[in-house]
Amino acid sequence: MTTGQPGTGKARPTPTPTPTGTDAETRSASASGTPAQPDRTSDAVSGKTSAPTAETTAPGTGAVADESRSSDGGTTGATTSGDPQPSKGGGAKEEPAGDAATGEGGGRKGSADTGGTEGGTATSDSTAKDGSPAKDGTAKDSDTANADKADSTINAGKDGAPAKDGTDGGPEDVPVKGTEAVKGTGSGKGTGSGKGRWWSRGRRAGRTDGQAKPDGDTKTDEAKPDDPDRWEAFASAPEPRPSIVTRAGRPVGRFLIHEWTLATLGALALAVLMTWPTLRYPRYTLPQDYWDPSLQAWQMAWSGHILLAEPARLWQSNTFFPELWSFAFSDTLLGYAPAGMLGSGPEDAVLRYNIMFVLAHALATLGAYALARQLGAGRIGAAVAGVSYTYAPWLLAQAGHLHVLSNGGIPLALAMLARGHGWSLRHGYRPERRHDGWVYAGWLVAAWQLSLGFGIGLPFAYFLACAVIVTAVLYYARRLRTGQAVPFGRRLFLADLLGGLFFAGVGLLMAFPFFKVTELHPYAERTIGDISIFSPPASGFVTAPAESRIWGGLHEGARAALPWHPEMTLLPGFVLYALAAGGLFFSVWRLRHRLLLLAGVLVTMAFAMGTRFFDGTFTYVPLFDHLPGWSGLRTPGRLMLWTTLLLGLLAAGAVTALTDRVRELTAQRIPSWPGPWLRTATLLPLLLVAVEGLNTTPHPVVPTQPAAMRSAEGPLLVLPSNQSLDQHVMLWSTSGFPDVVNGGSGFTPRQLDDVRRVSQSFPDQTSIDYLRTLGVRSVVLLRGQVVGTPWEITIDAPVDSLGITRQDVGDAVVYRL
Repeated sequence: MTTGQPGTGKARPTPTPTPTGTDAETRSASASGTPAQPDRTSDAVSGKTSAPTAETTAPGTGAVADESRSSDGGTTGATTSGDPQPSKGGGAKEEPAGDAATGEGGGRKGSADTGGTEGGTATSDSTAKDGSPAKDGTAKDSDTANADKADSTINAGKDGAPAKDGTDGGPEDVPVKGTEAVKGTGSGKGTGSGKGRWWSRGRRAGRTDGQAKPDGDTKTDEAKPDDPDRWEAFASAPEPRPSIVTRAGRPVGRFLIHEWTLATLGALALAVLMTWPTLRYPRYTLPQDYWDPSLQAWQMAWSGHILLAEPARLWQSNTFFPELWSFAFSDTLLGYAPAGMLGSGPEDAVLRYNIMFVLAHALATLGAYALARQLGAGRIGAAVAGVSYTYAPWLLAQAGHLHVLSNGGIPLALAMLARGHGWSLRHGYRPERRHDGWVYAGWLVAAWQLSLGFGIGLPFAYFLACAVIVTAVLYYARRLRTGQAVPFGRRLFLADLLGGLFFAGVGLLMAFPFFKVTELHPYAERTIGDISIFSPPASGFVTAPAESRIWGGLHEGARAALPWHPEMTLLPGFVLYALAAGGLFFSVWRLRHRLLLLAGVLVTMAFAMGTRFFDGTFTYVPLFDHLPGWSGLRTPGRLMLWTTLLLGLLAAGAVTALTDRVRELTAQRIPSWPGPWLRTATLLPLLLVAVEGLNTTPHPVVPTQPAAMRSAEGPLLVLPSNQSLDQHVMLWSTSGFPDVVNGGSGFTPRQLDDVRRVSQSFPDQTSIDYLRTLGVRSVVLLRGQVVGTPWEITIDAPVDSLGITRQDVGDAVVYRL
């Protein structure tokens, strides 16, 4: 008999000489003398729902553990009591009755979940109740602690050597749903196959009702419910649940380190540095001069104010009274109207202008970067394209023209449209990357760019029209040549159709007021002679403006030879020239693409020369004569914007090829210590391009608004009146926007000329009657501006006999008519 008390876990089987290699073992059926049932093979089944049994042969003994499942989830062929067990000595000893779910030796039974750990020690593949493996594969319960003292030769094989891992190398355990594992022959460890096969099976199989099902009327001990707290110490520690702050911070962190976030922040930081000191005194100074910037500050303020107050009166501005469509006398910057809705008065208008001045530079950098990236350039190459496009030396001469500097929508819209159509210069057309959302966004940005003004918006509109036509021709030509339709899609076609119609609609709505101005003022239309005045010679492409910190002083003599150097100094940068030239020979772009970019550079240069390139007979003049609206562009040199963009793309291809080559060299080099220095050296082109864009742009203080402008009743006239001073008056009128006769624009209406001529003798009866006819109620005469004018003598003359009143208000005299 096996010695050992239930619950002690010290069952020691008596050795029994059993022939090695035995495939079956005779077992007693039950304690009541039920005849022994023959062993079942591993593929035997019991009932229609029984699962295949698994055989496990103890190494060195040939003992087989039989398992089979009946249709109700109980076990058959299980030893309940009196089973002759093989022992080390070869004799058979009867074991006390044991539950089918317990360990060998008839010791204290265990539940199906614990696999009978109280009857024998847990094995290496045992698992806790929650499915996690025990830390060292041995149960730590006090009832099983002494089981390790079992004979060291229990699991010995044929040669007497102990098994290394306690397994028999037999077939893998097969989990059986809803069944209980039945132990095999006694091995001293509660399993017939060494350490832990029965444990794994019993754990995987589980129990259907929480306790073993005895056969017949055999009385067995009831399985005790397993205490889950017992195994908590052996379970792996659960991962801590992240806090709300952590969960919210992860997407924020990913957003902050995203390429486009870094590109945007970098563009903003660079814009602040490269335009400094624009934001040093943003309420009191303006970049370059205070004439055209004052006009454009008024334009943003007027559009924001009137769209909130009376949108129908947008084009009938408060200046050039009593002219109609006066807001269309020059480019409007209408796209900045949302910014104009914030703040009021001249100081806020100046602050708004300076902020938009810096943001325009940042958007241009980001837009060119996005276009280069979409076409296939690397990050550093795209940065070179963005910086060279925004801070080209020739643009420093345009610092007073915000509508020219506000060009970031051009490359950004092109990048979005290319992204939506799945096309890049480096990889060609990839239909799987199509996305109609980007197409809609591209057309919206293009329409917004057009709303900023036709000076650079009109060439952009014609470029998009040509691109659509060329794309359609190439599409159908390929279809006819190959007989197969290139994938395009209805959604993409619909996006192009709706987006193109929206863009065209915005263009027509913007053009209508300008056509009305041309109709009312036919003398405002440009002539080819006006274009010739502003057409730059070829020397302008290598001449820098005076605002260039690097080349301004060196090119002073070359500028003196130009008829109108502010619009004729068109140097895009010598570094950019060199990088673009290198891009013709060493680049990631294909050869045909490089040649196309070179052709674009030469063609746009020819157009930028206006009538200086063979009198413009084959370039500018045909456009001037036949394209609607082209005659309104008086400065051909601003087409240099397209030349700069194409040169930047050529340079981006060269820099990208350089960075790729450096990456390959550093990856192959052993040791790799020069790698960081080589990668840092690839930033040199970007640094040189940025340095060449440094400026010495002046920032004069804006003239202070006269106190009389805040109290005078409109419509009013401010004297003296001329193109330059009237732009200040427009800015001062942002306090309440009274109607004023003064105004400055690209042309001067004849009525304003008449007012200036007649008012030279003011105050006299003739000028007073004329002004009353126009509807003018007040005249403000500025003392600080009358030196050297006829009003220097008459400003203090009495006016009692003229039927008007006179009042000194600050540094001005207010006449009420």
